[in-house]
Amino acid sequence: MQTPYRGGMILIAGALMAGTAGTLTVGCGKKEQAKATPEVAVVTLQPERVAITFELPGRTSAYLMAEVHPQVNGIVQKRHFTEGSDVKEGELLYQIDPRPYQAAYDTAAAALARGEANLPAMRKRAERFKELLTVNAVGQQDSEDAAAAFKQAEAEVQALKAGAESARINLGYTRITAPISGRIGKSNVTPGALATAYQGMAFTTIQQLDQVYVDSPQSSATLLGIQRNLAANRIKGSADSARVKLLLEDGTPYPQPGLLKFSDVTVDPSTGSQILRMVFPNPRHILLPGMYVRAIVEEGVAEQAILVPQQGVTRDPKGNAIAMVVDASNKVEQRRLKVDRAIGPKWLVTEGLNAGDRVILEGLQKVRPGVAVKVVPFGAKPAPAAAK
Repeated sequence: MQTPYRGGMILIAGALMAGTAGTLTVGCGKKEQAKATPEVAVVTLQPERVAITFELPGRTSAYLMAEVHPQVNGIVQKRHFTEGSDVKEGELLYQIDPRPYQAAYDTAAAALARGEANLPAMRKRAERFKELLTVNAVGQQDSEDAAAAFKQAEAEVQALKAGAESARINLGYTRITAPISGRIGKSNVTPGALATAYQGMAFTTIQQLDQVYVDSPQSSATLLGIQRNLAANRIKGSADSARVKLLLEDGTPYPQPGLLKFSDVTVDPSTGSQILRMVFPNPRHILLPGMYVRAIVEEGVAEQAILVPQQGVTRDPKGNAIAMVVDASNKVEQRRLKVDRAIGPKWLVTEGLNAGDRVILEGLQKVRPGVAVKVVPFGAKPAPAAAK
């Protein structure tokens, strides 16, 4: 009866030894796994040549605009244009009743003709009296009176000419013509309406749309940053001669590029911004006055720009941009960055990173500063798993 009992004890002891050995094996495996060097994917930074741009909202306005106002009083007889059509400079738009002004012009013209008819006789009388004075046939006073009468007649003729010209101008104002070429808007008056000279309400408005302006506010701080970048040779170009691209309100790119033509010299104290004025060709009249657009202005070109993918840049609790970099000894180093703007999927870095730095893009959660890591290029295919 004792032998089976000894055998059972031996079996139990063997099982315990086997279990202990298995536990030791698992524990060693965990320690070895904990001691394994973490693997990170990095990208090596290289300087790039990029165009530096900034985007601003703006509104379109007509290149030329003219409000049409009457310059004489009268009744509007007829409208000679179609609303929304294109008109040429000098084309007849409205006709005001010309009859009172025609009568005034005829009266002035008749008075001028009468004055001009009397002028030759007055001239000959003054000349004749002057000749008779040389032979003492008339007195000195009579000769002077004849000469003065002739001068007075000449002055009256000049006044009559001015009156006739004024009447002719007023008669011409009854024909209201287009002051510029462009697209005409809606009419604010109809035939039969009373027109008042230089009234506040315009009859209609004409806008020239072959070219359009885009007025956009720009932060004065942005302008100062551009000037600093130009002074430091980080970008090449000029903010006053930049080319401009346009995005329509629905995000569609406008096919025609424009030019930056004007930057206001005054900063609005309430908003801290300046007005940038750009001009765009508009041959198909896609751009209409008052449209909301976004202008993409090219500041210049950065010849040696440092761009880092956005996934490699994080923020510390204070909001500062940071990146993890692998140094020459394959240890992790934390860098504080100064980023300028986003260019596509990358950040433009002005301070904190240099060409040749290896920035960690994948595996950030497994590392901390000072830890040794195994480096693989970002986007490389993983190594095949070892056979069991």
